[in-house]
Parts: sequence; structure tokens; C-alpha cells
Amino acid sequence: MDTTLLKQAGLTDGEARAYLALLGLGPSTTGPIVKQSGITKSIIYRILYRLEQKGLVSHVVKEKTMHYQAASPSSLLEYIEKREAELGESRKRMEEYLPKLLDMQKTAKASEAQVYFGFRGMISAHENTYLRLSKGEEYFYLGVPQEQPKHYHAYWQRDHMRRVKAGIKCRLLFHPKTGGKVLENRNAYPGCDARYMPLEINTPVWIMGYKDVTMISMVSSDPITVEIVNQEIANSFRKYFEEFWEQSRKQK
Repeated sequence: MDTTLLKQAGLTDGEARAYLALLGLGPSTTGPIVKQSGITKSIIYRILYRLEQKGLVSHVVKEKTMHYQAASPSSLLEYIEKREAELGESRKRMEEYLPKLLDMQKTAKASEAQVYFGFRGMISAHENTYLRLSKGEEYFYLGVPQEQPKHYHAYWQRDHMRRVKAGIKCRLLFHPKTGGKVLENRNAYPGCDARYMPLEINTPVWIMGYKDVTMISMVSSDPITVEIVNQEIANSFRKYFEEFWEQSRKQK
């Protein structure tokens, strides 16, 4: 007999075959059940035990031998009703617990990392700020190198105009030997506070951060930029930035 309906009701394939076999056999030991259902002898006891737990099979012991009997088919309806009630209760508990699970997902968001190559790649990584930041929010740059190619400066000047229109703020810490005109230019844009690093650290690498994003970029003939999305890492670099920022001086 087709076991589809029984499986839809919640029985496994083995449970469905064992129940139908017993229904046709009447009270029986495991031997005929195995033969009728096609279930292997090694698992028949587990399947019959599960059926008993579901109220669909019972057993008695006669002369030290287990004899099993299928419950009335009407018991299937009782089993379905019981299962529906349990599922309804499970749904109710899950609805109550769902906000906690969503909070866990937010706080334990998987880390992401992406590598960008070349000047265009660096621009692509930087311009993600416009996808992730809203008006009034900010990003920071730590350790902007002393020297940058001219086309870098041209891009930053255009980008600051775009930043102003978007209402995004920024704080920038430049190498102490960076030309004064560079800082003067950056500070001319509303919402930008550009200052010198309090320490002279000679490195071609700068660090940029906002929200849960950290961007590490190396200025060279073939720049490489790594973008990391991870809240703990972002918090760590922000602490470094804030420590240097407190020691810096606002430019006049």
C-alpha cells in the first residue's frame, strides 16, 4: 500500500511500512513484520518503539516473546491532531524567541573581507561609504601618507564635494610632513577636520574606518586595498584613531 499519506502525517518511511504491515497481519512477532514490510531486522525494534511512542502500536509479552499490534486507524487522526497542537505550541514559543535569534544574528554577523587592486580598486572601496553611511555620519582616515600622486589629490577634491552634498562628515590625520596646502584644501570643505598626526610614522599605508568597516590601503604604483567588515576589528582601529586624535591639534 502507498505510504505517502502516512509520511505526510509525520511518519518516517520505515514507520509507515511497519504500521501498514502490522495492520494487515494483526498481532504479530517481529519476524512476519520484517518480511511483510521489507525493513531490516537490525532496526525493526527501534521503529516499533517509535510507533509505540506515537500511540500507533502496542505490545504484549507472551511466553517471553514480544507480540505487536497496530492501533486502530482512527488513532492516526488522534496522532495528527496531537502533532498539530505540538507544532502550534512550538510556533508560539518560536515567535516569542525569534527577536533574540535576530539579535544574535546582528551581533554575530559573519566577517567579510575583500581585496581591491589598483587606483580604481581603491576608489571602489572608498565609495562604499556612500552605500553604508547616512547624512550626519562620519568616516576617519588614520596615517594619510606625506606624498600622494597628483591624480589622487584630484580625486579627493572631487570626492569631498560629493561628500558635502551627501552630508557625511570626516576626520583625517595626515603625516606631520604633509604640505600645509593639502590640509588647508581639505579643511576648506564643510564637515572635514584635517589634522597632523602627533607622531611621525613613516609608512605608505593608511587606515580608514566607519561603522563596522576597516579599509587598509597602500599607496604605490600598484596600490592594494583590503576592506574588512567586522565590528570588533573596526572598534579596535577606531580606538587607535581616537587616541591619536586626542593628541592632535586643530589646524587654524
